[in-house]
Amino acid sequence: MFCLCVFLQLAALERQIFDFLGFQWAPILGNFLQIIVVILGLFGTIQFRPRYIVVYTVWTALWVTWNVFIICFYLEVGGLSKETDLMTFNISMHRSWWREHGPGCIRRVVRPSSPGILEDYSYVSVTGCIIDFQYLEVIHSAVQILLSLIGFVYACYVISIFMEEEDSFDFIGGLDTYSYRQPPQEHVELKPVKPVGK
Repeated sequence: MFCLCVFLQLAALERQIFDFLGFQWAPILGNFLQIIVVILGLFGTIQFRPRYIVVYTVWTALWVTWNVFIICFYLEVGGLSKETDLMTFNISMHRSWWREHGPGCIRRVVRPSSPGILEDYSYVSVTGCIIDFQYLEVIHSAVQILLSLIGFVYACYVISIFMEEEDSFDFIGGLDTYSYRQPPQEHVELKPVKPVGK
């Protein structure tokens, strides 16, 4: 479980960095929650806390659903459009960082020459990308889904082991009237305890 949690954390941190660079607030919030819940799941596994692992499994189902939505968003399935500001909560006009900085992309900034247009405004032209940005986002989400499904199966397995251990737990000597090593005795010999110091 530890190695899986490390892979989940590295994938979430990598994605968090690039979402911060693109100012995509919805994925930033989701990645932050993923990082926290993976730590909680790891803690639950190490400390034998099945409730924490149950929280992890429920979150994993939500996380897979979120990543499926991101795949649909970038592939424009069902009327979704990657050109909307949905990922930034309609706060800004930012898009995926990979749009302008993908592998092989050549980015050209063209300043407006017309008077009256703000100097901060510029047009960015991107050409020569080996992989389009939406496919990079889909690959990121697919990796998250794969790791999360493996984590979900493993967490269910760990929960079942913890539950079996709780059901089969027997106190020292058991709750029986006799131990399995000694035959039952009809009479128990009691000896008085002498007080110390008198």
